[in-house]
Amino acid sequence: MDFQNQVEPEDCSGMDDIRREIDRIDRAIIAMLGKRFKYVVEASKFKTSEISVRSPERFKAMLELRREWAQLEGLNPDAIERLYSDLVSHFIEEEMKRWKIHQRTI
Repeated sequence: MDFQNQVEPEDCSGMDDIRREIDRIDRAIIAMLGKRFKYVVEASKFKTSEISVRSPERFKAMLELRREWAQLEGLNPDAIERLYSDLVSHFIEEEMKRWKIHQRTI
């Protein structure tokens, strides 16, 4: 699937262009989140304990960095932190399930 934008924001001639580009961007974001999730699943193979899966220090540092990136992009850091907190919390729970399965097989 082609995720490159077809029309720059300032070149949109109407709402159809805008909606099409937003849909294209959202599709690309979701594809990237799917790829991110695959890395999370693979990470479970390298973790040695439940605390290493949850990694609260890493979680906190990751959120702080996402806040910085949000500010650089002119986005609300609180909104981006909430988004990533929810997303990564879900991914951690999925990673934990896989980690527990992996622990039973070794």
